[in-house]
Amino acid sequence: MDDYLGEPLSPMAQCFDSSSLRTYILAVFEFEAAFPYDSLLSTLDTLLSFPRFNSILVRDKINGVKRWERVEVKLEDHIIQPTIPLDSMKCFSDYLSKISLEHLSYSKPLWQVHVINYSNSTTTIVFKVHHSIGDGFTFMGVILSCLKRAHDPSLPLTFPSLKSSNNNRSSHIGRLPCSLISTTFTGIKYFGWSLLKSTWFEDDTTPLRSGNKKVQLQPAVISSIIFPMDRIKDIKSKLEVTVNDVITGIIFLGIRLYMQDVDNNSRTKKCTLLTVLNTRNVQSYETAKDMRKSSEGKEKGSTAWGNQCSFMHVSVPKLKDTKTSDPLGFVWKVHHKMKKMKKLSLVYALLGMLMKMKHQFKGPEAVAKHMHKTMRNSSVLMSNMIGPLDQMAAANCPIKSFYFTLSGAPQSLAITVISYMGMLRVTTRTEEGFIDEKKLTSYLNDAFEIIHKAALDIPADKAKF
Repeated sequence: MDDYLGEPLSPMAQCFDSSSLRTYILAVFEFEAAFPYDSLLSTLDTLLSFPRFNSILVRDKINGVKRWERVEVKLEDHIIQPTIPLDSMKCFSDYLSKISLEHLSYSKPLWQVHVINYSNSTTTIVFKVHHSIGDGFTFMGVILSCLKRAHDPSLPLTFPSLKSSNNNRSSHIGRLPCSLISTTFTGIKYFGWSLLKSTWFEDDTTPLRSGNKKVQLQPAVISSIIFPMDRIKDIKSKLEVTVNDVITGIIFLGIRLYMQDVDNNSRTKKCTLLTVLNTRNVQSYETAKDMRKSSEGKEKGSTAWGNQCSFMHVSVPKLKDTKTSDPLGFVWKVHHKMKKMKKLSLVYALLGMLMKMKHQFKGPEAVAKHMHKTMRNSSVLMSNMIGPLDQMAAANCPIKSFYFTLSGAPQSLAITVISYMGMLRVTTRTEEGFIDEKKLTSYLNDAFEIIHKAALDIPADKAKF
């Protein structure tokens, strides 16, 4: 662990801690019963074995580079127990919005735990962590290290595979030269479009995009909607697409329905979703301990700790005259787009090279400004993760629900998605006073029902597009 003393921040970590962009991950754990304070201390003590959680950010006095510096940590300094009554969802949402806007002190490691004890003897814990510590993949590794399977702690938590296993490369060997040329051309074309989206091309002002340049500083409303995974898989199987295709298609249709309701003219306006991609080539999650070993060993492996992510622009399909005229088209368009993008590793290589060059010649602030504009020029930020199949527990206290959200992104709408125990939870963070969050979640639910019905109604021999 001494190798971590004075380690400089990675270029991506510096982007998440700059004058242009300062982002946080907030994970919410809803327990079935009250969670004892002593058990909380013992659970959090596990975090201190991971260097990022016992280090502060300091600036090198010689060259100005930000570095991690290990310090002694007093767990009690990171635990906050609000005294205000939080027995309603509205109160909790307001509290979550409030703490998401507050910056963490640089005098301590950049994480915080909020413990809300309700009158019905249940506890909700909010874990707030600075994005410079790591991305969602890293955070899930921490969860694997700190939490156990509720019904059998001796067994590890299980997750669905992070990658599709049906890639048949041998069937494409004969077409390799033509395919390579086509893929290279498409990759360069998309890279150019992505670069223009990050610099010049800005989405229209719509009911989902206020255009407020300081929107990340505005209060937000955090809401959730839950879909059963078995019904999502019904759509997936019938259309022969992925779960990610289905949920993204539902979100696309839902936000277009909302936009049309608020302003009929906006149903055809430019609207782009910016999705966060994990760039590791992995089949499953690994514990934080394993990721740390990879980093300490200076390995080039894909599971190293930190921020290994990129962004992908996806244009939201325009809504036709009738809201149910072609609902499955939203899913299929996503499927075609994602299928194409999975082959375009060149795009992410070029984007990575661009960021490295900016960092080298113009410094981390220039990279952060580029990333800030990339987000601000789009309408919606989306991040999704695969959660455990099993119920989690901390200190033998079962967790009934688990979700996360982001703060600090310069957008009126951020959507986060995570699966847990056979359910898929979609969480929206909306600009307060601008987006009607209840109407939006209602339309997301309508979109789910419309797509589910349309998928199950089509004949089996015509299900495949």
